[in-house]
Amino acid sequence: MPATDFEGMRTLVVGIDGASLDVLADRGEDVVPAITDLLHSGVSGDLESQIPPWTPSAWPSIYTGVNPGKHGVFGFLRFEGYDWDVVNYTDVREHTVWELLSDHGYTSVVVNTPVTHPPSEFDGALVPGYVAPEEPACHPEGLLDELEAEIGEYRVYDDADDRNTDEEIAEGYEELVEMRGEAFRYLADEFDPDFGFLQFQQTDTAFHEHPENDAVVDAVYAAADREIAATLEACDPDVVLLVSDHGIGPYDGHEFRANSFLRDRGDVATTAGEGGMPSWSSIARNRLQDGEEGGQPDPSALERTMSMAAKVGVTSQRIETVVKALGLEDLAVRVAPTDAIRAASEQVDFAESRAYVRDRIELGVRINLEGREPAGVVPESEYESVRAELVDALSAVRTPDGEPVFESVVRREDVFDGPYLEEAPDIVVVPSEFDQYLSASLRDEQFGPPSEPWNHKLDGVVAAAGDVDDDASLAGAHIFDVAPTVLATFGLPAADRMDGLVLPVVDDVGSEPYPEYEGDDVTTEDEAVEDRLEDLGYLER
Repeated sequence: MPATDFEGMRTLVVGIDGASLDVLADRGEDVVPAITDLLHSGVSGDLESQIPPWTPSAWPSIYTGVNPGKHGVFGFLRFEGYDWDVVNYTDVREHTVWELLSDHGYTSVVVNTPVTHPPSEFDGALVPGYVAPEEPACHPEGLLDELEAEIGEYRVYDDADDRNTDEEIAEGYEELVEMRGEAFRYLADEFDPDFGFLQFQQTDTAFHEHPENDAVVDAVYAAADREIAATLEACDPDVVLLVSDHGIGPYDGHEFRANSFLRDRGDVATTAGEGGMPSWSSIARNRLQDGEEGGQPDPSALERTMSMAAKVGVTSQRIETVVKALGLEDLAVRVAPTDAIRAASEQVDFAESRAYVRDRIELGVRINLEGREPAGVVPESEYESVRAELVDALSAVRTPDGEPVFESVVRREDVFDGPYLEEAPDIVVVPSEFDQYLSASLRDEQFGPPSEPWNHKLDGVVAAAGDVDDDASLAGAHIFDVAPTVLATFGLPAADRMDGLVLPVVDDVGSEPYPEYEGDDVTTEDEAVEDRLEDLGYLER
């Protein structure tokens, strides 16, 4: 039974993906009055993210309170040898706050939190968010049908292909945001939870897809603000924690193509037409909404022709050089199908390479180690010397302007610790002020303009309001601190494995051992999830 009885909801966590104090200030009180009130009525400040500061790894760190070396998710992909799969909830190998609260007799409602599909058993309800398929399994079983019967259609992703004007684009985002709030309030009424976790993803998506369009971004934030206001009024929580997984802002630096750099050093071997990273097929785009499962389409005649051309050295990178010289880039983009370009691309041959970048957002270089990888080429006896050599080489890289690309290049054990350390990249690279764009793509040139004008920054936002000490300072707050703080609002100790500290807005009641995590692996069967990640720039062709 609960250690303490609360009337109604004790604690609500509102997650706003990609928000920061600067982003919220730019919106202003006219756009986000409810959020502004939370910032000013309680205590607020910067919330430092982790390395890497990206959705699939950072949200699990928020709801478990541990670093990726302890929960096991470093990016959107997990690797087994040279094979890969998109991560899902079974890859998060640590207890969540709602599971720990359930063990103490408390009920939770969780809506749209990333990397929570397929959900686990606990006392309460959960509707998964980002990287779930379009019709996700929910907890309890059958919940999605019940939810749609009560509030109407519920989607995880936007059906935006036929939206062209600012108004149409904003309307699509607003629909998703409203679905989150309506679903949460319905479930809160049904389950009468002690704890709630409501997350909004579109606040990040809008910046990735329309970074310079204030009308669209403002519409998304205004919609999230309305849903937050309605949820606070309906649920009246004692404690509200507003948190983001990272910040977001413009990139003024360069794109650094790490695999091009490693190729030119002789570390990366390449292949053309086949092999390398998987083909993120544009034909498969939108399968998520349609509910279709995996399987690559047969290559077209053009793809086969381009692939054969690549094998004799006529790669799309070489074609790109000529096209640029002739000033025909726009025409080429309109005419050439993406799959045909991909078929002709020079790609990383992972099995033959010495070291490479697999997934740009995990911010790291992986070494093709003998005995660990299926066709490893670096002997174990040379591992440390090769790693030291690569650390020195990457640390010395300068942009065309003469500035360091990275503010730090370190061994993985200098950043992570825990039972899943061995799954991390061997070398971790941190771009200077997150103003340089790290890319895993292969091009003739090592540098170019950033593929996205806006991207993630290290500082997000945190606010605490309600039954909290609003004279406390949140200086130094970190995303690892959210989970132990949630437990403390219930008078519960943190798990002794947690890396965070209780924020001083509530009393710290210490820590104690919690049961070890046990779980099963499940593969991600929906290829359209991968297409969504590519659309947002997280996976590269």
